[in-house]
Amino acid sequence: MTHCSDNDEQNDDGAEEANKNQKRSKAAKHVSFPPDEQIVSGFAEHRDADRKVDSCLTLTEVMVAYQQSCSRHQVQPRAHILQQLQQGVCVGGSVKCLDLKGERLDHRSCEALEVVLKSLHFDFINLQAAQLEENGASSLLDMILYYESTTHLDISDNSSMGTLCWRALAHLIKQSVRLSRLDVCNVPMVDYPAQSLANALLTSQLTVLHLHNAQLSGMPLYTLVGALKSNKALQELYLTNNLLNSYQDALQLGDLLRYNTTLHTLELSSNAVADAGLEELCDGLRWQTAGVKVLLLRNNQITANGMVHLAKALPMLKVLQVLDLGENLLGNEGIQVIREPLMVNRSVLQLGLAQANITCEGAVALAEFLAESHQIQQLDLRQNDVKVGGLMALSLALRINHSLTSLDVDHILPQEQQDEFLMETQMRLQSEITQHCLANAGHSRHAMEALPAEADGGADSMTTA
Repeated sequence: MTHCSDNDEQNDDGAEEANKNQKRSKAAKHVSFPPDEQIVSGFAEHRDADRKVDSCLTLTEVMVAYQQSCSRHQVQPRAHILQQLQQGVCVGGSVKCLDLKGERLDHRSCEALEVVLKSLHFDFINLQAAQLEENGASSLLDMILYYESTTHLDISDNSSMGTLCWRALAHLIKQSVRLSRLDVCNVPMVDYPAQSLANALLTSQLTVLHLHNAQLSGMPLYTLVGALKSNKALQELYLTNNLLNSYQDALQLGDLLRYNTTLHTLELSSNAVADAGLEELCDGLRWQTAGVKVLLLRNNQITANGMVHLAKALPMLKVLQVLDLGENLLGNEGIQVIREPLMVNRSVLQLGLAQANITCEGAVALAEFLAESHQIQQLDLRQNDVKVGGLMALSLALRINHSLTSLDVDHILPQEQQDEFLMETQMRLQSEITQHCLANAGHSRHAMEALPAEADGGADSMTTA
């Protein structure tokens, strides 16, 4: 056991007293902290004050300041950045784009950019494939948050982002009041990144999120959907090419449609939702009283069997306006299955059936639907084998239909190039289809223009009466 002498105790007391004096001396240099809400308010005011002063700088002054900042941080000014500042247009401190795509940004290069982010607002900051170094990336994201530098950030193709970077990105997503769109494509969204993003989305103000090719199948999608069920801000979600399957993933997406009423656009193209997965999506869509208006399902291995599930849902859908089923093997059989349900449906305005293995038989079925529809506005039938018979049926239907303003069909059918009569007939029918659509568009435009005048007239009449 060790014993302390009196001298030791005195030394300790002296050291303790000196330490206290030192702490008091340091404390004297700092103000006391106000309540939390005042801290937040003060932070925002301080940030706004910074922006107000610096936004008065011209682009030339910002360019000079950036060069000086690079000198202080001992890095070479990026020629591409200088060129953008030199050629850009600044309106009220706001610039269209800061394009850093492909620039290798180490920590010091990121620090040198602070003066630019501090001085200007950007509609779009592009960090795609910027080879972001871990510390530099987290520092850059912190700056973007602090100065609220952009409304749209693209951080795609940065697959080497580590924990620090994801933590900073999550903090940005949570706290920013200006960031409305985020692109994180071609980046594996598994384990910590998926959890980090999901937690951030619980309180995020993002309205548009692009997560193409992010390996979201399985647990990552489960984690993401868990957050989005209660999210009240996100309006557009893009999940192209994520290997989403027809069982577990489709089940999660069906749940998302059941519980989320804020999401307006759901992009699921180039996955493997298939027929069984479409059944889950349709079950979820039935619950939508306000929410998904755009559902994009191109290239999802859906066949005529999947149309049976869609046929059951279509008469019940009240919100869905855009449905894209292109690049699926629906065939004429699939079109026949949904023909009558489409007639009953009153919500779908745009229907995409490009490259869906449709021939004249399917086109005739669609013509029957057009003849009965009063709301369909756009129909895409490109890259299908629709010949003269199908075009004739569509043209006749448009004599009755007054809502369709766009009907996309292939202008040249290679099989008929050598037959002059068929070519002339085809060209005439295509011209008739175009003219009918233009006439419908004109009627629709005039009707829309007349609405306010009629409303005003009605109000005046009521006032007079």
